[in-house]
Amino acid sequence: MTHFNSPYGVVTLTDERKRHILTFHPDVRPYVRYFEMTLSDPERVVPSVHDSTVVIFYRLLSKPKKWLVIVVKTGEKPFILTAYLAKKPRKVIL
Repeated sequence: MTHFNSPYGVVTLTDERKRHILTFHPDVRPYVRYFEMTLSDPERVVPSVHDSTVVIFYRLLSKPKKWLVIVVKTGEKPFILTAYLAKKPRKVIL
């Protein structure tokens, strides 16, 4: 288990969630080292349109020119749901 500071408190990455990320999004493996920076100082934070307790953190990577996306369930004990790479951030639809 790993913990990261964020504007939403200390966010946990459980071993189970890390296995999920590396299994279903193996292209994220080289960028796990950027999780701390993405969560503590995100370039963008967007609320989920599906769940009001979920926020999506973004950091633009230079190589490849893609966004590291980390999806966090907020609340009393925030935790990472998943992470993946995206070509562009989602637009905020409120």
